[in-house]
Amino acid sequence: MMNDLIGKLFLWAFANPVLDRQDDQGVVEIRGVRVAVSTDSFVVDPLFFPGGDIGELAVNGTVNDVCMCGATPLFLTTGFILEEGMPLETLKKIVESMRAAALKAGVTIIAGDTKVVNKGKGDKVFINTTGIGIVERGLSISSGNLQPGDVLILSGTIGDHGITILSQREGLAFQAPVESDTAPLNELVRCIVDAGGEGVHAMRDPTRGGLAATLNEFAVASRVGIKVHEDRIPVDPAVAGACELLGLDPLYVANEGKALVATDESAAENVLKAIKKHPLGRNAAIIGRVVREDPGLVSMRTRLGTWRIVDMLVGEQLPRIC
Repeated sequence: MMNDLIGKLFLWAFANPVLDRQDDQGVVEIRGVRVAVSTDSFVVDPLFFPGGDIGELAVNGTVNDVCMCGATPLFLTTGFILEEGMPLETLKKIVESMRAAALKAGVTIIAGDTKVVNKGKGDKVFINTTGIGIVERGLSISSGNLQPGDVLILSGTIGDHGITILSQREGLAFQAPVESDTAPLNELVRCIVDAGGEGVHAMRDPTRGGLAATLNEFAVASRVGIKVHEDRIPVDPAVAGACELLGLDPLYVANEGKALVATDESAAENVLKAIKKHPLGRNAAIIGRVVREDPGLVSMRTRLGTWRIVDMLVGEQLPRIC
């Protein structure tokens, strides 16, 4: 329904060549400089969770959206919508977390806004962030650039963030602890671009909708088919067990610190090695390929050896995930 709303209303109303690419950021040229801009809003519940909080998530999520085109994130703006009665101590912890996350990611928060709504008209705090970065090289990295024969590389395990939020929200305890994977990916992206150069065709961080949504977005935008292998997709055993217990498919569970990369076959080995050398990419794996057949369709070879279609999620497994 969200995709339908965006496609039929917002893209129609605001149509232009930059927005029509439907990437996580818009890239425009200003006086010879290519600038990447992205905006996002964060409404996660609960505000604090193992591995992070809404403040850290807001910084990392926007940094990641900016850098997925190969840009270097430099600046953020932020807006706070606060519910009347929210404890100042809670807000202080969130702001301090944002400050630390910005320092870690190497970005500066240069502008902001604060609004307060009446008690009962919000839910503690909502945060909007806009990121600005520079595309320093002559790169063309976009979800519409996949070519038949491209290799798909996933930087690590999927589903960590979504299962963490679900377990906190529902008071679930698992034998092995799980925590959010929220992290800034700009250093990892720099390694990917250095290793693959122009062979890197597309990148995206599979957040809401999970890996399945990103694969489908790639297939539709590039008008290609995609085939992946279930046994090659890394999933932490604790997350896999939780998904099995709860009847969830990890392909559709949100992530906040992973990258899906499509590269030319000639660059794939170098890119995979570069990712694995980075602390955030130790579990990286090649999960599939881009094919000419069945444009717009994503299919997966299951562990049983059969093929099934991986479609966009109908409905939402877990609202207010990010």
